[in-house]
Amino acid sequence: MVMMYVRFPLSLRNVEDLLAERGIDICHETVRFWWNRFGPMFAADIKRQRISRMRGFRNWRWHVDEVFVKINGDTHYLWRAVDHEGEVLESYVTKKRDKSAALRFFKKTLKRHGKAESIVTDGLQSYPAAMRELGNVERREVGRWQNNRAENSHLPFRRRERAMLRFRQMKSLQKFASVHANVHNHFNQDRHLIDRQTYKENRSAALTEWQPHGLIDRVGRARFAKWRRVSVRLTGPVAPLGDLRHRIALELVAEISLTYRRLLSSKLGKKASTNLGAIQMVVGSGWWSRVCGDRAWD
Repeated sequence: MVMMYVRFPLSLRNVEDLLAERGIDICHETVRFWWNRFGPMFAADIKRQRISRMRGFRNWRWHVDEVFVKINGDTHYLWRAVDHEGEVLESYVTKKRDKSAALRFFKKTLKRHGKAESIVTDGLQSYPAAMRELGNVERREVGRWQNNRAENSHLPFRRRERAMLRFRQMKSLQKFASVHANVHNHFNQDRHLIDRQTYKENRSAALTEWQPHGLIDRVGRARFAKWRRVSVRLTGPVAPLGDLRHRIALELVAEISLTYRRLLSSKLGKKASTNLGAIQMVVGSGWWSRVCGDRAWD
């Protein structure tokens, strides 16, 4: 559910309809709650894993650019740093694009990703002013078409923005831009640069990493301080092993069960133990027991 909403240009109700076609009956507000709850956690884990893997490699070139975003009629600026392979390093939202905003963005990016050998920017004067204060202005490069990689990195976000009918709050823009960038990096395989077989292998590896025994299992170790009531209805015919409906159902239940187990083992104590009705699984005609057996809450 989280992957479908963040990765593809779909609305909340589009995701609801697609899941209903696969026999999973949920409300679009459930999609909204789940992406708000689990999206930042998945994105943070993806980003942490990538930074740890790239720590031993040098940063060859960064491409930095800002894009205009309208929020309730007011212009805001989304700063983005992209590496030489097209992966988004950092996203930062500000109300202005002056020296102080550029300085905050550079400090945040350099703290997490280290130094780059060269930084490509456009002609905005806020960049050299901020880099002069950081002492790396000699690494700045400016060219007519040199920053096309940063310009092209805005396209997936722009498509997603149109599907969401824009944003209404600055914090929601910051949250979604960060989550979308990390999920896009995870599934971006550069299919135009590799052959079909290699692309299929990389795509399978990315999907396997996203499955419950990979990404969701690591994120499930986090403890939740709050919980709200979520009702999920799983209905439909018997699903054969390996069917898409079967895998989606397992992913949904893995997210809920891991969260609920961590809630019971957290510091909430008796308050969590008395709230046994926080999760409701409504199953029709024994479909759940036939698909997943008796290991639902073991």
